[in-house]
Amino acid sequence: MMNNTGLSSFMNEFGNWVIPVVILIIITAGLLKKVRVYESFVEGAKEGFNIAIRIIPYLVAILCSIAALRHSGAMEFFASVISPFTEIIGMPAETIPLALIRPLSGSGALGVMTELITTHGADSFIGRLASTMMGSTETTFYVLAVYFGSVGIRKSRHAVPAALCADAAGILAAVFVCNLVF
Repeated sequence: MMNNTGLSSFMNEFGNWVIPVVILIIITAGLLKKVRVYESFVEGAKEGFNIAIRIIPYLVAILCSIAALRHSGAMEFFASVISPFTEIIGMPAETIPLALIRPLSGSGALGVMTELITTHGADSFIGRLASTMMGSTETTFYVLAVYFGSVGIRKSRHAVPAALCADAAGILAAVFVCNLVF
């Protein structure tokens, strides 16, 4: 049986080799199937660049929306309105802006989380809850903009409500687990 340091060093070494090995396996499989690996890679990179050009307007819209919400004071106003309800379930008012921004932007949410951890500490309940919320939720609108925008889907139908329900479930689960564990 491996001790903790042995397992840790094994995982470190494994982590150093896993990506290069996977790349080598992909290249080998391509060569065995007589695929022109380099040319296929370059073609995929060109396609990725074209997709990036198509989704830029969606990303700009998301970033502008976040900036408008934060600088107008709407985020703080909304947080103050719903904080009496979130306090009932054990969610501090300080984490509400993170819950609101996370579906819109990962980098915006990361900024809010960093601010919370800097202010309250990484080992505080708020810091742990913010970290758990970041891991339990997704950047819903960013993902939908990238994926739907890249293939030209204009009507999202049930994707947005389903994804927002998943985000709400992630936030509630984070609050529940953090209150249970911490």
